Amino acid sequence: MPPLKIGVQLQPQHTSVDALRRAWREADDLGVDSIWLWDHFFPLYSPPDDDLHFECWTLLAALAVDTQHAQLGALVTSNSYRNPDLLADMARTVDHLSGGRVVLGIGAGWFERDYEAYGYEFGTAPSRLRALGESLPRIRARLDQLTPPPVGDLPILIGGRGEKVTLRLVAEHAQMWNTFPPASEFGRLSRILDEHCAAIGRDPEEIERTVLVGNDIDDAEVDALVDVGVQHVIVGMQDPFDLAPVRRLLARR
Repeated sequence: MPPLKIGVQLQPQHTSVDALRRAWREADDLGVDSIWLWDHFFPLYSPPDDDLHFECWTLLAALAVDTQHAQLGALVTSNSYRNPDLLADMARTVDHLSGGRVVLGIGAGWFERDYEAYGYEFGTAPSRLRALGESLPRIRARLDQLTPPPVGDLPILIGGRGEKVTLRLVAEHAQMWNTFPPASEFGRLSRILDEHCAAIGRDPEEIERTVLVGNDIDDAEVDALVDVGVQHVIVGMQDPFDLAPVRRLLARR
């Protein structure tokens, strides 16, 4: 069994670009396998009177040239925020900046405030999932057409836990899948993903199983997640970016 991968998600809210750059350089120097941002336009939580936030893909370009080793991407990009062909081109371009380390993380979108403030139609959860299903083939087709092509494999990661649609889209289009603890729920959803793979004749081992956890995760929780098939643990954190939990996980593995 390959060693457990360890990543970090640096949340671009209530922070500065300088703090983010220090944190992702430190994480890369530590030897993390992946560094992620999230794709929103406003903070997701406290303090409510502080709208300090930075845009994801612009930051990813800086992250790509500031680091040398880790995979990088959005955990996850909202499909609704950008034309899918443009998103493919953006990801390809950042992949060149990084030397081939980009993961195109994507999901259906859910944060209504982003949609309203930036003039996107919020719709419904089913309509956003339909749009994601329509975008994924376009993204893959555009990646195949771009000149020059991506440097790396540019895997697609889909985030979400919808049993009927999201996990089917993972089986059809993705090389990575992300969701959340607890281990019991992760294991149940992972088995459903396996069933979707079987229905279309795809080997479920082709899909890397990743999980986003809090920075207070303990060893018992990590063991439980590994026992249900997690291959890649990503620790989410906001400023101040204390990488001690990431150091502990790296040392433990």
